[in-house]
Amino acid sequence: MKKHNLLFTSILIMSLSSAVNATGRMTCDSGDQDSWKTMDQLQSVIESEGWKVRKIKVDGGCYEVYGSTPEGKRVEAYFDPLTLEKLLVAQRGKILFKK
Repeated sequence: MKKHNLLFTSILIMSLSSAVNATGRMTCDSGDQDSWKTMDQLQSVIESEGWKVRKIKVDGGCYEVYGSTPEGKRVEAYFDPLTLEKLLVAQRGKILFKK
């Protein structure tokens, strides 16, 4: 019985820790958030390039944007919060761009 409990506890801990660390499709090593550019700055930059933004959030140390590209494709995109550089753009599981 003790072996079953130990095994179950180990599996539970491993599954919980991976769920906590799970992010989207991209991670960024972007340091302290105090040094990041703001989400408003990102929104301004990409909207000036023709993007339409529905939502921006932090995911995996990156800015994750839900919106539409200048070509009108609804996408999920990741940007570096330090430089606002585009890192990844995906549409329904298909990667359209990856740096």
